[in-house]
Amino acid sequence: MDPRAFCTSTRVLIVAGKGGVGKTTVSAAVARMASLVGLRALLVEVEGRSGLTTLFGGAGSLDYHEVVLAATGEPKGAGEVRARTLTPDDALIEYLDDHGLRRISRRLSRTGMIDVVATAAPGIKDILVLGKVKQLERAGRGEKLDPEERTGPADLIVVDAPAAGHAVRFLESAHGLLDAVRVGPIRSQAQDVAELLQDPARTRVMLVTLPEETPVNELVDTAYALEDRVGVQLCPVVINGCYPTVDGLDVDPRTAALEAGVELAAGEAEALRRAAYFRRHRQELQAEQITRLAEALPLPQLRLPFLFTDSLGRPELELLATALTDEVRGLPEFAGVG
Repeated sequence: MDPRAFCTSTRVLIVAGKGGVGKTTVSAAVARMASLVGLRALLVEVEGRSGLTTLFGGAGSLDYHEVVLAATGEPKGAGEVRARTLTPDDALIEYLDDHGLRRISRRLSRTGMIDVVATAAPGIKDILVLGKVKQLERAGRGEKLDPEERTGPADLIVVDAPAAGHAVRFLESAHGLLDAVRVGPIRSQAQDVAELLQDPARTRVMLVTLPEETPVNELVDTAYALEDRVGVQLCPVVINGCYPTVDGLDVDPRTAALEAGVELAAGEAEALRRAAYFRRHRQELQAEQITRLAEALPLPQLRLPFLFTDSLGRPELELLATALTDEVRGLPEFAGVG
């Protein structure tokens, strides 16, 4: 499948998964993949503690205003990657400001009234954030461009969603408020968000897992919860941290050393034997979980390699974006587009 077609099959891609599976890293890799095929990507972070800037070789944290993480034309022909964070407080202030209530918005922010409102109307914080995502998506379709935007709207908005358990509540908030609120601007906002989430040409969800039992179980549960309770369409799933297959792990280290004309030092044969056992066991476990996921969830799979490093930066991101692009090219044409 053409990666550009994959990245333009929807306008908002929400990346979700159990904590610790590399959801933020995959979000960054998707945005970078989109930019490498000439598209403008916007990364949206909603929890305020991701390492997106580090992944692009920068420092510091994101705020409500967009920053450029990768410039246009780097490399030649690439599109821009921008990023921002969305918080309920900032979204509410902007909403009230847009409706001529600037003085009230500042007072709400200073007094912490948004927490009181959130207690009285569960889901309101999530709707504020998703409502801003909806506004950004509409700007991308030319309906309404924020006058403060200095650059053009994004071709693809990638949302680094909360961890899997909260992600379902996050995306389900619109339905909850539609049931609870019958009239007024909150209901209108919830209705708009529900329509955004249920239109696959506008929004899809990409779930991320590791090839391990617990993350796979949670991904399957999350997938069916999202389809049944939210009505959002799912993309191919990403299996992150896959160990590449290594052949010859059954060969005795001493035999291999003799054949290679290498002399092993004391203890090296046993160390190599233990390492081979670990790697062979890991490959078997990985293959078992990948098969189990395919049987439980009939969606195409995109597999990203395990990176043998304790820190991730720009070089690792470029490697993952390239690997993701290659995986997308291997998809059938209908995958993620139907």
